[in-house]
Formats: sequence, structure tokens, C-alpha cells
Amino acid sequence: MEIHQQVALVTGGGSGLGAATARLLSQQGAKVVVLDQREASAKEVAEEIKGFAFAGDVSDGPRMETLFKEIVDRVGIPRVAVSCAGICPAARVVSKNGPMDLNAFQQVIQVNLVGTFNVMRLAAYWMSQSSPMNPDGERGVIINTASIAAEEGQIGQAAYSASKAGVLGLTLPSARELARFGIRVMSIAPGIMETPMVAGMPQALQESFKTQIPFPSRFAKPMEFAMLVQQIIENPMLNGSVIRLDGAMRMQEK
Repeated sequence: MEIHQQVALVTGGGSGLGAATARLLSQQGAKVVVLDQREASAKEVAEEIKGFAFAGDVSDGPRMETLFKEIVDRVGIPRVAVSCAGICPAARVVSKNGPMDLNAFQQVIQVNLVGTFNVMRLAAYWMSQSSPMNPDGERGVIINTASIAAEEGQIGQAAYSASKAGVLGLTLPSARELARFGIRVMSIAPGIMETPMVAGMPQALQESFKTQIPFPSRFAKPMEFAMLVQQIIENPMLNGSVIRLDGAMRMQEK
């Protein structure tokens, strides 16, 4: 699928992986919609790339339904939807303070899994209402962000790992279901990325993570995530799969 002149929606586009993806897609000629819960961040990136800024919580069903209508009316039907919005708080199932707060667990699931599905269902609906773009009958591509923690979650990551495992589980059945509309679904499972979230970790922990990455022995750069997004969009045979982006890292228990 060609990127040039297509409407591309990027959630979590105000920073990190989302911002890098928004910048690269813009460089490739896409009309980029930057969606972030933080309106100021969305506007900052959108202004930089001459895109379109929208603010909203991806896990809010009614808000996202309204927002999608606004995007379609103002920019057009997104033919690319990349979900990068997410949170990664750490908490043990049982700690010295007692059992994990259930609300904390639910919040992670709500943002990372329900939010991803919310964007996917709406993007798929609007794509299905559009005309095919090429002889294959392709109408669009949805790219979700999982994590290698979905398979190798560390101590303290029960909620995060569960949410990202859910994203993995969405990939193949959704791709199979949406194939009749000519819509592809892929997921990327990053390892440790060079993002503000990771930068806030203790330096000793960051160095420990780097020793677990065979090659290259460094954190992946957000632009490398964006490059993979570009390849997924452009390569029509990438569908229904999860691609790890981790330098052959396999996370240890802590």
C-alpha cells in the first residue's frame, strides 16, 4: 500500500514511538492525524509535521466514536491506524502492602488492551466504508503495539504483560475477520525502546537491560519502530502476524 497522500492516524502520537511514527509517515507524504491524551503534545507534533491534532482517551468509547467522525469529516477516512498509546506502571501481585490494587490492574488493561481494540474497531469500520485502493482490494492497515513482555513479563509486570498478551491475541483473529474488507492487521512487539518512559528508569536498571540485548547491545530507537511501521504498510503480504523488534533480547525475570 502506498503511503503518499493517505490519511494515517497515530495514537500516542505526542511522544515516543508515536511521535517518531508520525514524523516518518509525514516525511513519506501521509496526511498524519496525531492523537494523544495530552492535547498540548499532540498539537506540538502536529504543528511540526503539518499534520492534524486531536485529543482523547483511547479507552473512552463514546469519545473515540465522536472523534473518528471528526477526523473523517476534517481529514478523511484513515487508511492507516497505528496504536502507540499505552501505560506501563509496575506493581507486584502481592507486596508488603498487601494485594495489588485491582483498580490499578484494570486501568492498565483499559488503556493498553481496551484502548487498542477501541481504535481498531472504529478504524476498521471506517476503512470498510471506503473504496479499495489497489488491484488487491486493499482498504487499509491496522498496526497495534504489543511488547516482548507479553511473552516474557518480568516480576512486577503482571498487568502490563497481560494487557500486551491481549494485543497479541487480537492480531490473527482480527486479520482473518477483516480480510473480507481488504484490511490487514499486524502487531509490533518492541523490546526496550529509547523513550521517555525508559529514560525515567534508574540508570542501573537501564544498564542491566542493555546487557541482556545480544546485538546491537543498546535500546532500540523510536525511528527504528517507525521504519518497521513503514515496511508493514508498504508490504501487502505482512498480515496477521506479530514482529519482535528487540535485538534478540529475551527478558529475564527481573
